Amino acid sequence: MPPVPSEGNRPLSVWAWGYEDRLPDDEERRELAARVEGMLGFPERPILDYPSLDDVDLPAPSLSVPDELADVVTTERRARASHTYGKGYRDIVRGFHGDFAAAPDLVARPRDEADVESIIAWAAEEGVAVVPYGGGTSVVAGVECDGEGYAGVLSLDTREMDAVLDVDTHSRSAKIQAGATGPEIQAQLADHDLQLRHYPQSYEFSTFGGWVATRAGGHFATRYTHIDDFVESVRAVTPAGTLETRRLPASGAGPDPNRFLLGSEGAFGVITEGWTRVQPRPPHRGRATVRFDDFWAAVDATREMVQARLYPANCRLLDSNEAMLNELAFDGSHLLVLGFESTDHPVADDLDRALEIADDHGGRCPDGPTIEDRTTGDAATDREATDEGAWRDSFFEGPYLFNALVSMGVLVDTFETAVTWDTFPDLHEALSENVLGAMREECGAGFMSCRFTHVYEDGPAPYYTLLAPADVGNELDQWRTIKRAASDTLLAHGATITHHHAVGRVHREHYHEEAPDAYLEALRSMKRTLDPEGIMNPGALL
Repeated sequence: MPPVPSEGNRPLSVWAWGYEDRLPDDEERRELAARVEGMLGFPERPILDYPSLDDVDLPAPSLSVPDELADVVTTERRARASHTYGKGYRDIVRGFHGDFAAAPDLVARPRDEADVESIIAWAAEEGVAVVPYGGGTSVVAGVECDGEGYAGVLSLDTREMDAVLDVDTHSRSAKIQAGATGPEIQAQLADHDLQLRHYPQSYEFSTFGGWVATRAGGHFATRYTHIDDFVESVRAVTPAGTLETRRLPASGAGPDPNRFLLGSEGAFGVITEGWTRVQPRPPHRGRATVRFDDFWAAVDATREMVQARLYPANCRLLDSNEAMLNELAFDGSHLLVLGFESTDHPVADDLDRALEIADDHGGRCPDGPTIEDRTTGDAATDREATDEGAWRDSFFEGPYLFNALVSMGVLVDTFETAVTWDTFPDLHEALSENVLGAMREECGAGFMSCRFTHVYEDGPAPYYTLLAPADVGNELDQWRTIKRAASDTLLAHGATITHHHAVGRVHREHYHEEAPDAYLEALRSMKRTLDPEGIMNPGALL
């Protein structure tokens, strides 16, 4: 029987993000409620009891474990519950209220590619829907399936396939199994003094296969923004057979076959492994935090830096609301957090040029830049003592905060996009009007902050955080109205429905409006070829 999802002896929550033992206690939640009420002006929030596995409304499985798969498939209650949803707002709300009606009938944890092939072959023959599952961190309903029209639903968890299989130090690339999480990849590559250096917010739990399947974005603000920029080749098991692309640094031979798997979201098959570019830890690093009184001056400075092709690794612009929310500034300042790194040469000149550009736009850097040169053992300032360190800590702890906010009746969600620089001002103004208006109409109040997660020469990728006092029991209806306002506004202004959160089921309608009809039909044709019975993650993407 597959093990219960956990890390060592630390069980993962069946309803919330992360580990059960990291849920804030009642005193911590009361302090958080006081902050929300005082900082955002929300009405008094209730402190609701956390649910337990006993509170879960789990339907009986409609399938039995097949004898030939008994070693890797289970109907165990906790496994089914923990594989029901991802970690979006509506997932956490449903889990918090004990609604697990969409639980898969079976959970499989294959040990190797041969197990994956056996599972898919059985599912195709029996008409069972297969939902690939990595870390379960989807925020767009990418891992849930109601199973309508199928004999049942099987969640295929790749986490047992977690090894770095091969490392080519000369070419600086590594072959990694799909189920390896960020920390597991980091630990195994450390033996070779290499790193992948792809850090999505879900880094602690998400998997390499999940990153590829969803075209995940990492922490690099320029150049290496998506997992696409690291991948050399991909291997996947489909109902029609195994699909493997050739390992190459680049190719001009027709449309790139990797692109059929990057972002495929399990609709064609199960990604099992891939080759990806890696690098040594960069010994040369520099960072600085710039404060602006005017948001649009900060936007102009950010645009000029990226168009100067300085390529900062970190270039996070936080508006004053985002800076306040993360307790980095309470004086109305907008913060531009900059970081440069190199494996080869000092970065002080590039950082100085970026600060000159900021100064030209009214930015100030009161603490000055910090330069590290680890080739000499000189690390001038501990990362945790900087705004960059505080921001990054807040970045990774954010999802845990969502758990507590849901448990006190706060509607909390995020959405992200990308748009050209010339369109961003109108888009930002429209979102401020339409989304805040929807929150006020639905919830009586609302708060929205913005940050740039990634920046390109032709436009930014703004990321918005929403908070509103929810009507407990009516949260999902309120959320749907607010989400619709945001999504409709994005499309109306020519922005993408998602920059790095993927399509899943939440964004499918708007994705179909964004993508050309002929292209969608080509994707459907690809699905018919690779998945003739339509069993692979039905409803996601297509």
